[in-house]
Amino acid sequence: MTNDHHTPVLLTESLDFLISGNSGAYFDGTLGFGGHSFEILKRLNPNSLLVATDIDIDAFNFSKQKFSDDKRFKIYNFNFSQIDLIAKIESVTSFEGIFADLGVSSFQLDNPGSGFTYRSNAKLDLRMDKKKAISAQDVVNSFAEEDLIKIFFEFGEERNSKLIARKICERRKEKRIESTIDLSDIISSVTPYKFRVKTLSKIFQALRIYVNDELEVLKTFLIKSIDLLTFGGRIVILSYHSLEDRIVKDIFKYETIDCICPKDFPICKCGKVPRLKILTKKPITPSDVEIKLNSRSRSAKLRAAERI
Repeated sequence: MTNDHHTPVLLTESLDFLISGNSGAYFDGTLGFGGHSFEILKRLNPNSLLVATDIDIDAFNFSKQKFSDDKRFKIYNFNFSQIDLIAKIESVTSFEGIFADLGVSSFQLDNPGSGFTYRSNAKLDLRMDKKKAISAQDVVNSFAEEDLIKIFFEFGEERNSKLIARKICERRKEKRIESTIDLSDIISSVTPYKFRVKTLSKIFQALRIYVNDELEVLKTFLIKSIDLLTFGGRIVILSYHSLEDRIVKDIFKYETIDCICPKDFPICKCGKVPRLKILTKKPITPSDVEIKLNSRSRSAKLRAAERI
């Protein structure tokens, strides 16, 4: 399904891994504008339940109206790390399938008012949930230089973090950095032209990850999700950069291990049991055809696992 807001990435692959039957309860942790959810509902029978959530209020309102006639579908404006709370509200003890697409939607990237793109002028924000106290504007105008360096290097993997952080601190002494263009101009001024787009992407990504605490939220979501999977249930995650993918890979791998005792222990004392079977030995990536149709899919990686 393609709509004006977002083209679902790896759609067929996601659903083929996610849905092993046509009944039960499913969870979409990143509803967006309903691309994946729409197709999930098409594969489920009339007695099934799909629960979805999105912290972005525009996506929530759009999908709430779009799917208002489908009684199988319950929608929340919560962070997906609250999957356990949502399950309690819906009286769901376990899910047959749990899905999350960790990418920023095309609507957020293309809509200047969302403040997620460096390509147009908007208030520098980057909060998925506008109720969060600290925005990207607060970070670049008030954080110490060494803290900015850490954010840019750890969350953006940007080599020139020191230079960019120093330039930001110099510029904010003259004038507050308020817009996406203000920040873009600073980054561009110290970045060679051929690296400019990639560097801008990395810095904006780093700020977005920090402001939304995305990596810790992802870890919480994954751990709770595995707890809530029914035996034989599937979890499918789409990630778009190495930091996210590494977290998914490591947590999935940890849940396949049957002992974490030190190697010098003669017998296992930890009592750990494996809870997952990995279904994707290597991450699934978009085909050349999909990338040609939707260039924003090019960095996507799909990992799937089954509860045992």
